Amino acid sequence: MTIPLFQVDAFTDRPFHGNPAAVCLLDRPRHDAWMQSVAAEMNLAETAFLTPRDDGHDLRWFTPTVEVDLCGHATLASAWVVFNELEKGRAEVTFRSQSGPLRVTADGDRLALDFPSRPPEPADARLAALARALGARPRAALASRDYLAVFGSEDEVRALKPDMAAVAALDRMAVIATAPGGDCDFVSRFFVPSMGIPEDPVTGSAHCTLVPYWAKRLGRASLFARQVSARGGELWCEDRGERVAIAGRCAKYLEGTIEVPA
Repeated sequence: MTIPLFQVDAFTDRPFHGNPAAVCLLDRPRHDAWMQSVAAEMNLAETAFLTPRDDGHDLRWFTPTVEVDLCGHATLASAWVVFNELEKGRAEVTFRSQSGPLRVTADGDRLALDFPSRPPEPADARLAALARALGARPRAALASRDYLAVFGSEDEVRALKPDMAAVAALDRMAVIATAPGGDCDFVSRFFVPSMGIPEDPVTGSAHCTLVPYWAKRLGRASLFARQVSARGGELWCEDRGERVAIAGRCAKYLEGTIEVPA
């Protein structure tokens, strides 16, 4: 069976940067095990599966080892495929997902995700565990879906060398490390070894927690962020109360088909 596939680098305007996502265009729903096998074969942080429906598209995301409930960069990449390959000229799409309806709009060469806000709560009791896992003690610890470790400077975040086994053993899905940025409002890194991804290059879903935290701390809604992984990425964000806007650019890297059993 031949299935169309695109690989798109998200939160960047050039290949080899940002976060690569595979986008598989399905003609009908597939079994979970089948999608997991494709994602394992692609071996990217996430593979997105788009399935058409009468009123839009179903969207699901798989890492090489598990399905996830929300993924920013693969949603951005999927919208880019819709706007530039499937329905050229379209400027808005709403995907149905495990995290509810997810709307993406085009504004020039940026695409903006409309995602749920996940404000973090204090978790200072976890400071010691986070310090052991990250190899450096954060100034504050908070938690939402993930742990949020707050450092004093961008240099501290860039220098982190986590113990991935210790990170995976924590009782949250992932750890977000963040600090004020030198040429941006804040920087971050995202470690999620429990999902088969030691460090994710650029993570839209992490900004569901980062945006409300930094908006409150800095006293303004509009923010510019960098994820300072090896590949790096840029995100234009806005705190909208119960929702957050997370915008970025995309660059197509690959277009083709995969040959897989039905």
